[in-house]
Amino acid sequence: MRELAQEVLAGQEAWVVGGAVRDELLGREVVDLDVACREPQAAARAYAKRSGGAPFPLSERHGAWRVALENGRTVDFTPLPGVIEDDLATRDFTINAIAAPLAGGEPADPYDGRADLEAKVVRALSPRVFEDDPLRLLRAVRIEDELGFRLEPETERLVRQYAGLVTQPAGERTLAELVRLSVEGYRRADDLGLLAPLGGSSDGLGRAELVDRPAFRLVAVFGDSLRRFPISNELKRYTRALLRAERPPDPSPRAIYRFRRATEPWAPDALAFVGASELTDAVLEARDRDPSEPLLRGDELGLAPGPEIGRILELIAEERAAGTISTREEALELVERERPSPPST
Repeated sequence: MRELAQEVLAGQEAWVVGGAVRDELLGREVVDLDVACREPQAAARAYAKRSGGAPFPLSERHGAWRVALENGRTVDFTPLPGVIEDDLATRDFTINAIAAPLAGGEPADPYDGRADLEAKVVRALSPRVFEDDPLRLLRAVRIEDELGFRLEPETERLVRQYAGLVTQPAGERTLAELVRLSVEGYRRADDLGLLAPLGGSSDGLGRAELVDRPAFRLVAVFGDSLRRFPISNELKRYTRALLRAERPPDPSPRAIYRFRRATEPWAPDALAFVGASELTDAVLEARDRDPSEPLLRGDELGLAPGPEIGRILELIAEERAAGTISTREEALELVERERPSPPST
């Protein structure tokens, strides 16, 4: 990504800024590139033409542009109206306020961000960073969590002081930070007072240690309050399945079948959510035994169209899972026993 940006902006002043510089200095993989330059729109269009990516304005107010690449990575081009030090003065933390010349050379580091990288410290650039953009409250915890760093004491004090502002950013931005938190990250956010205003709590995180899935952690932390965020329909269904799950009364095939019917395709996660992970093997074994074809279809029941067909088909499936029937003939006998009696005259 960087090599192509160098070709596109050859002979122009341009700087790599933000997390890309930080991650490169830490020896981490650089996933996304952020370049400050004089003409972001022209640079983005030229980069997109050479890379096959899709350019679009990231912020019309600030003039930033993004190029989305096929592999899910992005390259952002942001305005550089003055000197690079002016750009860095608007950043959130010292470790993100380092700029490297795109063409190569000595980094600009006016706030000693490299020293904080070595000390593994997250330090706010100014006392106003959280007022200027309250999303930085969660970002501070996320960076601390992902990098294994620790908030500098004054920065931690500021996070606690402005924790009530955490509800102000748009839900999409907030959710994007939350999904990247680990179990310990959520606990840290709760300790700093950032979860309660959002309707969350770390009290249910013990079960999240069993399922390493961002969606599971979100449900464990926010429960029904997760609906306040702009979550996908898939996550809505996942949330409903976990919140409505009831612990199976026993490990019998019938109980496992009923639990799966209410929670699949997320039955193992739902077991962890209700504290019944010891039944996971039973669920997986039941999955392996799932028949490829039903014993009977609706048009073979001899019933008039209506909800009774669905009820009986479900009964057949449950009895088959429970082991009380296994053949088409036995299923037909069950249908006869369940067939509504004709009204008396």
